[in-house]
Amino acid sequence: MADSSISATPVPPLVPPPNRPGRPMSEALLNEKWDHCLSTLLIRSTLGAGFGVIFSVLLFRRRAWPVFTGLGFGAGRAWEECDSSFKRATAPSRDGLRVLRPS
Repeated sequence: MADSSISATPVPPLVPPPNRPGRPMSEALLNEKWDHCLSTLLIRSTLGAGFGVIFSVLLFRRRAWPVFTGLGFGAGRAWEECDSSFKRATAPSRDGLRVLRPS
């Protein structure tokens, strides 16, 4: 008899709060940029050092300076790419869309 006194009301499913699909949070965007910068730094520096090792063995009688020069070129290229990525984020926007100026 106790079952008949309880009314069966349907429970609505839990719905997550709506999020903006086109615009990630600023922290997430910043984290993505830093992750990309660090991975680019690692990849380009390794490639530069690898080319330095190859040139060192083949042309420069196993000297160390081509390895460090290649490492520096790779790190510098990654630094420039990362710097331009962060500077591009500060470009003025209009209606939430990023406006890119011709270089």
